[in-house]
Amino acid sequence: MARLPRLDLPGIPQHIVQRGNNRLPCFLDSDDRQRYLQLLRKALLVTGCQLHAYVLMDNHVHLLATPTAAGAVARMIQAVGRNYVALFNTRHGRTGTLWEGRYKACLVDTGSYVLACYRYIELNPERARMVEGPERFPWSSYNCNAMRHTNALLTPHPCYQGLGQTAALRVEAYRAIVRESLPDATVEEIRLYLQQQRALGRDAFRSMVEAKTLRFAGVRPAHRPRKQSDR
Repeated sequence: MARLPRLDLPGIPQHIVQRGNNRLPCFLDSDDRQRYLQLLRKALLVTGCQLHAYVLMDNHVHLLATPTAAGAVARMIQAVGRNYVALFNTRHGRTGTLWEGRYKACLVDTGSYVLACYRYIELNPERARMVEGPERFPWSSYNCNAMRHTNALLTPHPCYQGLGQTAALRVEAYRAIVRESLPDATVEEIRLYLQQQRALGRDAFRSMVEAKTLRFAGVRPAHRPRKQSDR
């Protein structure tokens, strides 16, 4: 059976994850990560996607991006992935695939959901106990969004812009939000919607997505309910 296309609407942010094959590393050193970001920058310019947050972990990548046209995210990921694999294989003397099948992506509602995804992505290294604070991990968008470091890759989402009237107020407000730990329920909700590639947000948001795509946008139960024994 042919796979259904991902939910994809222009102007709606997408939380994207791409993993290394068999969960093996897709970055072996800082030069690998720098090359990936260079390719990502080119792909953003070509496709018109706007990147709001990212993190380059050892064996996977998280991105939060808004496409201006349907299919733009797919074109962006394909361009980066294909070119990066060629560079990675040449540099490290290897052949074959690097990525684990297709990338996963879910649509993200505005408001608190977008900012929750910002935090989920940028806190990944701390959650994985790689660093003692997101500011200590150089391969994410945190130091731009929370510390005002320059990063040509990023375009602030309107929800982030709404945190304050000036850049100084925005980063201060964002740091305060990040200091509030993401509830475990929110982390699990983000993971579930990303795994099933649905529409993360309010009921009204999912209804809008379903009306425009004619597709189910909610999640299925993570596990089938147990069969009740005959008694």
